[in-house]
Amino acid sequence: MSLKIKLSILFPFLFLGNIFGQILEGTVLNSVTSQPIENVTILNLKSEAVAFSNTEGEFRIPAGGLPVTLKITAIGFEEEQVVVNTLTDKIQIFLKTSTELLSEVMINSTLIPNQLRKLPASVSVISSADLKRIDAINLAQAFNNVPGVYVNQGALNTTKLNIRGIGARSQYSTNRIQAYFNGIPLSTAEGELTLDDIDPEALSRIEIIKGPASSIYGAGLGGVINLYAAEGEIDKTEAAGELLFGSFGMSKKTISASHGTKTTSLFANFSDLQTDGYRDNGQYNRKSGLIHGSLKTTENNKLSFLANFTRLKAFIPSSINESDFRNNPSIAASNWAASKGFESYDSGLLGVSYDHKFSSYFTNTTSVYFSFRDAYEPRPFDILKEERISAGVRTKFNLSAELFDRPSKISFGAEYYNEWYEIGTFENLYRDFQDQGSVLGTRLSNNEQDRNYSNLFGQLNLELNDKWGLETGLNLNMTNYSLTDLFVQDDIDQSGDYGFNTILSPRIATTYEVSANKNLYASVSHGFSTPTVAETLTPDGQLNTDLQPETGINYEIGFKGNWLNNSLYTEVALYSIQIDDLLVAQRIAEDRYVGVNAGKTNHNGIEFFAGYKKRLMPELIINPYINASINFFEFEEFLDRESNFSGNKLPGVPGSTVNVGLDLNIWNKLDIYSNFFAVGEIPLNDANSVFTNSYTLLNLKAIYTIDLIEDLNLNFTAGINNLTNEKYAASVLPNAVGFGGAAPRFYYPGNPRNYFGGVGLSYQF
Repeated sequence: MSLKIKLSILFPFLFLGNIFGQILEGTVLNSVTSQPIENVTILNLKSEAVAFSNTEGEFRIPAGGLPVTLKITAIGFEEEQVVVNTLTDKIQIFLKTSTELLSEVMINSTLIPNQLRKLPASVSVISSADLKRIDAINLAQAFNNVPGVYVNQGALNTTKLNIRGIGARSQYSTNRIQAYFNGIPLSTAEGELTLDDIDPEALSRIEIIKGPASSIYGAGLGGVINLYAAEGEIDKTEAAGELLFGSFGMSKKTISASHGTKTTSLFANFSDLQTDGYRDNGQYNRKSGLIHGSLKTTENNKLSFLANFTRLKAFIPSSINESDFRNNPSIAASNWAASKGFESYDSGLLGVSYDHKFSSYFTNTTSVYFSFRDAYEPRPFDILKEERISAGVRTKFNLSAELFDRPSKISFGAEYYNEWYEIGTFENLYRDFQDQGSVLGTRLSNNEQDRNYSNLFGQLNLELNDKWGLETGLNLNMTNYSLTDLFVQDDIDQSGDYGFNTILSPRIATTYEVSANKNLYASVSHGFSTPTVAETLTPDGQLNTDLQPETGINYEIGFKGNWLNNSLYTEVALYSIQIDDLLVAQRIAEDRYVGVNAGKTNHNGIEFFAGYKKRLMPELIINPYINASINFFEFEEFLDRESNFSGNKLPGVPGSTVNVGLDLNIWNKLDIYSNFFAVGEIPLNDANSVFTNSYTLLNLKAIYTIDLIEDLNLNFTAGINNLTNEKYAASVLPNAVGFGGAAPRFYYPGNPRNYFGGVGLSYQF
């Protein structure tokens, strides 16, 4: 037989052997974070070959002939099937997070991302599905679904959150809690936080670390809130619009657009919200826009950006006394009504982040950010003008290695934040101009402040064995500020520089898998919060250099676990936080507070969460849930002037909360949300001489979706808040003082029964 004939006979077999011997290589990534996913099962449906992804999400599997259909499955992610027609390049497979298994959701707020169930910390997630439960005009509502978090909301622009009772004694705003939006600080350098600017439709999820988290983020005694912007889904382009109307003249118009590929993501959102409010002098108008995008420039690099702008004008009804609260809750406080007091501002933030992969085990993320706020607030006692500009940078390195012959992960980095702040007050001449509202008078003060802090941080996660893990962290914080008094007409010069002592915040925690998908954990962590500049001023206007930051240590044990074939997820946490050098704001005038370190508080509590999700039949999915908090918050030592409040309950936070809900999905078209919220009585002052009544709220909401044509959807929304028309205090002003013989104004009345409804349209290209 000739050589030519032999080759012609052997060639087909050589070709087939080459095809069947080829290896298909690829990487499996999280569609939201683009992070690699470990232990993914890859099944070749033709040859039934199986492979698993490594810690970098990489896999290799025999092709077995083209085309190849791969079935991709991983705990906590939706199943995917991918058809591969060529072997020329490594493929990338993006998996979407499954809503079925909350415990397997990757938490990115920690320095080293990990699954929720495996984290030795109390972390709660508010997903995009959870955000659909609320009425879309009030982001703060969603936080009341988190055990350990309580929201005081006097109006849409008067929101106070406290986590485990920390921040409960704040007068008008959220403090002692750090917050970030895609890595950009939302909290000021003093720790003041405004969440009202963020539109719920602009978010993909929220992660909340409860308790001192200073080992990661510096000053954050109560905890940390991380918000993440919505993103364009891979291989999907969508445009949507919605009109929403409701009680008290509420209307909201929202438009959004998104586009996603395997290398790019873009999302944009604009909303216009207006309402007259339930109470007098309660009109509210907010316009906000957001753009969020990312571009994978090369296989090892990704560039992301976020921009958000808000324009707000919101009138302020303020708090009222008990008699008005019970008999005429819709009125505004008389002085705020007469001055037609309001706040208005333009605010914005811009951040750019760059991810670089040096190797499969060494990565870096660096973010640079800028924000501003220009505010004008006429109040009965004066008119306030504020300008704030902030800028900063945060860089973080992550390294996978082996220590003591065991897998380990190390993270370290640094953050610097600087804030330039100018504040001035003017006379309010509203009394001289009847029925005209606030009128600008002569200047009363003019101050400039330069506030900055630096954080150096690190964390080590070590697998001691297959079931037992150890986590340690450390943060070094340096905080400084300077105050320049530019107002020379008075005899007080408040100028001065001050720096707090360097603060070291350690953390150690451990987790143990007692059985499959069930983990115990324990942790000890340190936290702190620095005083505001205003709190450091003495009654005669001088800097009080003796004032110290609040510090606290959190001791916590807990359990996280799945049951009933992963249909039921539960969490239980028991904690004790001891706070020293308690900062107390003593009110010395209607608009003036002075800070003192007045003692110690104990924050002991129990938190519980259970969520069950099950498809009972093809056309019905049920999702009942319950969370509860039982709080034992009290002053251990507290001397305020001649009064001894040691042993009293902490004001401004309820003794218990219970939240029960049921979500139904019917025919994949109708979503029904029902929620019952019960709140225990709240002490209103340090003396515990006045309490609110306990109250319950029942809210209902439904969304019905119609497929008009392929890729074009129409949805209708309807809902009722406070179905039983409960009369309750939505927020309280702790330790309110009545001036000139007036009764103290403790109460912000909650809205009575109210309705909302709307229509939306979305189209996928």
